[in-house]
Amino acid sequence: MKFLINASYSAEGAKGVLQSGSGTKRKQMTESMINGLGGKMEAYYYVSNCDAFVICELPDAAAAAAIALAIKASGMGSITTTLLLETEEVDRATQLTVQYQHSAS
Repeated sequence: MKFLINASYSAEGAKGVLQSGSGTKRKQMTESMINGLGGKMEAYYYVSNCDAFVICELPDAAAAAAIALAIKASGMGSITTTLLLETEEVDRATQLTVQYQHSAS
């Protein structure tokens, strides 16, 4: 499963980046965490509207949840994860029959 992770540092997390003088260390730490869960980091970008975007492959949603819990529990920041679908997955979704009935209230 492929995920987009939006990471936002807490004040303490941002201080850590400044004190270490290295965004590269955070990237390496993130890659190690993802690899340790059986995943693979594809990209890591620093951005202005949050702090970092990470695109990664993880074995399942539980691995993504484990990352979110670990980051939140550390107090160093928070993340949101978004499941990314390949175009072929959307193609398959269009072929599924969904039972849905809208009722006007």
